[in-house]
Amino acid sequence: MIVVFVIAGVCLVAAAFFATFRLIAGPDSLDRLVSMDTLIGVSISGIALWAAFSGNTTVAPAIVALALISFVGSVAIARFRVQDK
Repeated sequence: MIVVFVIAGVCLVAAAFFATFRLIAGPDSLDRLVSMDTLIGVSISGIALWAAFSGNTTVAPAIVALALISFVGSVAIARFRVQDK
């Protein structure tokens, strides 16, 4: 079972690396918004992976709160976004 957790962790690190690259090099503000959402999703997945590995379920409310804040922030930014030049 440890192998599954290690493989999942490596995949999450790779996803975070590519999302960070898109956040830095994104030609558009919407590209940066999508990469930020991806980074938040990866961090939520990392917290959930750690909770599954350790058997600690006390972080479940934090996962839900982070997902809700991420959704509301993404909708607000997409709604009031200024057009790129």
